[in-house]
Amino acid sequence: MKKAVFLFVALALLLPSSVFAGDLVNWHTLKDGMEKARAETKPVVIDFFFGKGCPRCEFLEKEVYSNPAIAKKINDDFVPIRVDLNKKLSSEERSLGEKYNFKSDCLLIFLNANGDLVKEEGKKLCFIDKVEPDDFIKYLDAAKAKAAK
Repeated sequence: MKKAVFLFVALALLLPSSVFAGDLVNWHTLKDGMEKARAETKPVVIDFFFGKGCPRCEFLEKEVYSNPAIAKKINDDFVPIRVDLNKKLSSEERSLGEKYNFKSDCLLIFLNANGDLVKEEGKKLCFIDKVEPDDFIKYLDAAKAKAAK
C-alpha cells in the first residue's frame, strides 16, 4: 500500500512537469526580450500564443518546445519571446501582431536583433498547425543564419 501511495505521489509530481514541458524554453516579454536581443545582438523568435484549447499551440508545446535539443537551441541562439493572447495585449504587442497581420490569432515569427523580419524562401512557419521537430531545428538554423546577414 505504501508503494502504491508513493508511486501515486511521484506520478502526481511528474505529471505537471510533462504538461508544461515547454517551460524548457526561457520565454521573455516582448519589451524585455527585444532589449535583450539588441544588447546581445541575437535574433528573436516570437510566439503569439493561446495555449490550451489551441491545436497549434498545444502541438508546439508538446512536440517542439518540450524537445530538449530544440529548447536548448532556442535558448542559446535566440531570445525567445512569448505574447500571451489570453491577456490584454500591450500597445507594442498589438502593433507588432498587426504589422504581420495576425488577426488576434496564433503567430510565430523570427526577427533579427534590429526587429526586422527574418525571411527564408519556401519556409513559412507563420500560422502553422504542425511542424516536425527535425524540420523546426532546420528552420531555426536557417533563421539564425539569415538573421546574421
